[in-house]
Amino acid sequence: MCGIFGIVTKEEQNLGPILVDAARRLTYRGYDSVGAATISGDRIDLRKDAGRVDDVARKYNFAEMTGQRGITQLRWATFGEPSQVNSQPHLDSDGDIVGAHNGNVVNNVELREQFMAEGMTVRSQNDGESCVHAVERYINQGNDFIEAIRLAYGDLQGDYAFVIGRINDDKLYAIKKGSGLVVGLGEGFTCVSSDLPSILPLTRQVIRLNDGEIITLWPDKVELHSVKDGSLIEREPETITEEMSAVQKGGFAHFMLKEIHEQPDVAREVLHLLNNNAAVQSILGRIETARHVYLVGCGTSYHACLAGAVYFAQLAKKAVIPVLATQFIPQYLPTIGPDDVGIFVSQSGETKDVLSALEGAQAAGMTCFSLANVIGSTLTRATAAWLPLGCGYEISVPATKTFTNQVITFLYLATRLGGGDLAQLDQLPELMAETIAVTDPQAKALVPSVNDWNDLYCLGYGATYAMALEGALKLKEITYAHCEGMLSTEFKHGPLSAVTRDFPILFVAGPEDVPLIVSGINEVTCRGGRAIAIGEADKRLDANASMVITIPHSNPAFASLLSVIPLQLLSYYMAVARGYDPDFPRNLSKTLTVD
Repeated sequence: MCGIFGIVTKEEQNLGPILVDAARRLTYRGYDSVGAATISGDRIDLRKDAGRVDDVARKYNFAEMTGQRGITQLRWATFGEPSQVNSQPHLDSDGDIVGAHNGNVVNNVELREQFMAEGMTVRSQNDGESCVHAVERYINQGNDFIEAIRLAYGDLQGDYAFVIGRINDDKLYAIKKGSGLVVGLGEGFTCVSSDLPSILPLTRQVIRLNDGEIITLWPDKVELHSVKDGSLIEREPETITEEMSAVQKGGFAHFMLKEIHEQPDVAREVLHLLNNNAAVQSILGRIETARHVYLVGCGTSYHACLAGAVYFAQLAKKAVIPVLATQFIPQYLPTIGPDDVGIFVSQSGETKDVLSALEGAQAAGMTCFSLANVIGSTLTRATAAWLPLGCGYEISVPATKTFTNQVITFLYLATRLGGGDLAQLDQLPELMAETIAVTDPQAKALVPSVNDWNDLYCLGYGATYAMALEGALKLKEITYAHCEGMLSTEFKHGPLSAVTRDFPILFVAGPEDVPLIVSGINEVTCRGGRAIAIGEADKRLDANASMVITIPHSNPAFASLLSVIPLQLLSYYMAVARGYDPDFPRNLSKTLTVD
């Protein structure tokens, strides 16, 4: 949620285009509002409003903004409705300090009351403003900026990162507590951001901050301090080698479609990484001897955990427990101990619910591993070992390639644990490419017959149950239609009552589950509904379903994974047909760092 970017340069210059470009590259983190501030001498130029980057930047002419320091923020709304006054950055009472945050200050309401009682000017309901006033409070007491931030840290409850600066200074300051923060070092400038995409066009030299660290940015250097005692921290920068092409659309209309088409290539990459990762064997060794194994994730990552649980049972004869991260603490934490293993799954590695579950698990002595796409994320640094997803940047808010690589990772681990033929997995990338090629026109052709419906169901069984849930989530995320994913066998226990003439029901059929799926199909069609099946070519599906989207023939484990691809494509084409931007659906953010 939310994205922040700050830059410090030697000389005053036109910072507007740099800030706008950085904001565009962080749009996936929030797009309820956008703002920019530049600082030059004793002047702060602040422009902001609710809306998308390009619209707000054009309306307020961000391109003309000049200064020696600049800050921009992309907001995903929590405290305060999306509006101009709640947009970030925020000023302090006197207008000589400006800052912006990412995260959630949970005691924001109480702090606002304190600040107003102390005579400060509080203009918004937004917790980003509370970060600024928390620092202002201690500056007014005569503390220097580092000490003021250290003291403010004790007042601000929750998880956040913020960047802040003041007039008549040549520096910016930033702090990390639970939300991602990366510093870039270039020729004649330094910068700080929530994420790498806004930094890499400027420099490949970066420093990743840990929780409880304050960074001071000059034009030609940075200085890292511990929030605990103010002591200096030494850390060498690292060089990022990833290609910037990953954050360009590459001729596709949207990032989502590009990322769907990237799935065969990133699948090939993750299989290569798994085959050459020494951590795999140690992870499997602990899984094999564990009393209980938990797969923990949220949203799309949880659906991958569900698929993983089926793979471990079927291929390795190992029972594992898939758990929604928010349910892990109340339902399982009282029972776990050192004999248990948890695999914590997150695309970003910064998902608050997953990190909270991890913290509880580690306190109970559980051995914890992780799957994540972002190298250097909080999750990867906090676990005993981690496996990279190898997807590069995933810009579109609805996850596609990170989901399939999460599923492939679990499929690989289960196959290896069960002594299966790993060489078979090398077929997956080509099968995925073929699936995209053959189902793309089928999914597109289906759109006119379902696009007028705002209530749908997506049903699966066994390994395809996870794919049905994921397909339903994609449809909800970007078409704004209500689509409920569920077990096909559960549909007759109540939801069948919703079926009316031509009501569309999607059935995801694994090759071994066709008889069960056909039974569900007939329960729908005999009541006038339309049953749309997704599965391998099968005469039984052709004879009973109203329409079939056919995927290439493979084995049952592969078929479940392949079946999610036409659901991704259907969601994409429905969203486009409805005039929605599938990359940035309303009310959502790529990375959720709040409870």
